[in-house]
Amino acid sequence: MEPVNLFQLAAQQSRWLAVRQSAVAGNVANANTPGYGTVDVEPFEKVLDKSSVTLAATQVGHIMGRTTESGFSLRQEDANESILPSKNTVVLENEMLKAGEIRRDFELNTAIVKAFHRMIMLSSKS
Repeated sequence: MEPVNLFQLAAQQSRWLAVRQSAVAGNVANANTPGYGTVDVEPFEKVLDKSSVTLAATQVGHIMGRTTESGFSLRQEDANESILPSKNTVVLENEMLKAGEIRRDFELNTAIVKAFHRMIMLSSKS
């Protein structure tokens, strides 16, 4: 099993949450736009599945591994749920629920990073 850098993982999730928040904000902004389809970001679990842990060279003589950059792609949400007469698929209640979920995830991410940072700082004082 390869080690995972918690801080890199938290930073990646934070970037993903920012992209998702922008997508939700765009959905809310276009709630009255005829023909607009709701979009969301692919689930973070899929982003993690696509990214791989790579080795990093710490000395000049080390062999470098391939690095991969995982992007966050927007996907059109299933329009079968509710289509308004204007052919718009934005349901404001759902978008507000997503916004609350994003806020909670940001808070959890920040709390975990703070806890590990405190742990590292306490262990280095010894």
